[in-house]
Amino acid sequence: MSQIAAGPGRPRLVEQRRRGATARDEIRDAAAELFTTRGYSGTSTRMIAEAVGIRQASLYHHFKTKDDILESLLQDTVLVPLEQANALLDADGPALDRLQQLARFDAGQLARSRWNLGALYLLPELRTERFAEFRSARSDLARIYAQLAGKVLGDQTDPRRHLPFRLVESVISMRSDEMVGVLGSESLDDLVGVLIDSIALVLT
Repeated sequence: MSQIAAGPGRPRLVEQRRRGATARDEIRDAAAELFTTRGYSGTSTRMIAEAVGIRQASLYHHFKTKDDILESLLQDTVLVPLEQANALLDADGPALDRLQQLARFDAGQLARSRWNLGALYLLPELRTERFAEFRSARSDLARIYAQLAGKVLGDQTDPRRHLPFRLVESVISMRSDEMVGVLGSESLDDLVGVLIDSIALVLT
């Protein structure tokens, strides 16, 4: 991921207005909001800088391009769950328990992150070579889900092994529905709990 080393940059235009311990974190927070509300193509680096209260030149001190910001945000959604998945794949205990533990962790971070970054997975830009590293990490995560599910099924060729990963990622669309009131009286947290329980039903 191409970045420019952090440094003092130029003075702020206004006092801090975004969440984040560093200017880089504030840029990411502003970009995440704009990407998920206005769309990636509809967001410029100038708009991101203005949302943070810094000059556009200062933004480039932290990220060379808008793509770099997007990649940084997307990697956050898969790298930590992937680390958890690798640990659980080799851990002791029933495969179903480990799979549900992974799903609970992964679905939880998709549901509770400040912005619904998973909604960006469908961006056409992600099909390009620029985002190959992200796609590879996401594929690795899906592969470990399938391996754990295969252990539960006792068959690494059963097509049902691919369903837990897809069920977890359905949290992304449920969160979008919650934002516009489609879920009605149901809470996202409640549905995540049902989703985790349903993995056992699908596989057993």
